[in-house]
Amino acid sequence: MKTVVQRVKSASLSIEGKEFSKIKAGLLVFVGIETTDTKKEADYLISKLPKLRIFEDENAKLNKSLLDIGGEIMVVSNFTLCGETKGYNRPSFITAGRPEMAKPLYEHICAELSKTLPTKTGVFGADMQISAHLDGPINILI
Repeated sequence: MKTVVQRVKSASLSIEGKEFSKIKAGLLVFVGIETTDTKKEADYLISKLPKLRIFEDENAKLNKSLLDIGGEIMVVSNFTLCGETKGYNRPSFITAGRPEMAKPLYEHICAELSKTLPTKTGVFGADMQISAHLDGPINILI
């Protein structure tokens, strides 16, 4: 599983020109699910994201988590994170999980996160347009 976590002041996601979801301060998370991923990798991500300390405390140190600041999270499926470019000019997506395997894992991640955090999503496999007001910028790879 490849994940890009972006700290944002806000983010919105549209599908076919219509706003589908929107968050205020929090995390915008792109998730690429690979053929070898299982519930174990998904559960690791579910446990990691709420506690990831990438928000500033009163001393301007990155000591606060999404839970600490009462932030929101937007989780977006993104198979292109699995693209391999080493030796290629056109990415190879051979390691990207097939929809019948990846979609249930993505849905599991979203459902479990929503039990502890205000969680918004995209639509698996849809053509989505995302606007984000990055904060920092702080981008973390998991």
